Amino acid sequence: MNPPPAPPLLAATTPDPLIVGVVVFVLAIFVGYELVSKVPSRLHTPLMSGSNAISGITIVGALLCSFNGSVTFGVVLGFLGIVFATINVVGGYVVTNRMLRMFKTDDNK
Repeated sequence: MNPPPAPPLLAATTPDPLIVGVVVFVLAIFVGYELVSKVPSRLHTPLMSGSNAISGITIVGALLCSFNGSVTFGVVLGFLGIVFATINVVGGYVVTNRMLRMFKTDDNK
């Protein structure tokens, strides 16, 4: 008599990409809220101006999604990602420039 077959491993099953995407999105919202709410108000502007590099990475990822080749939901989301990340980068540089002008003295102008 042969032994019964071994049960399949849990790692052998592939999770649904939509479920994984929703879980990552919800965790990103939670972590982002917790991080931003713990920052004192006087450090908020310098830290947000430093996050422009992260928005630059978002632009690269959105460009990769947008050039998928067909008009799908991912391409539309990629385009919206490009638009919103670009607004964030430009706004961050504007705020940083304004903040740095506040600290200039008459000798540095």
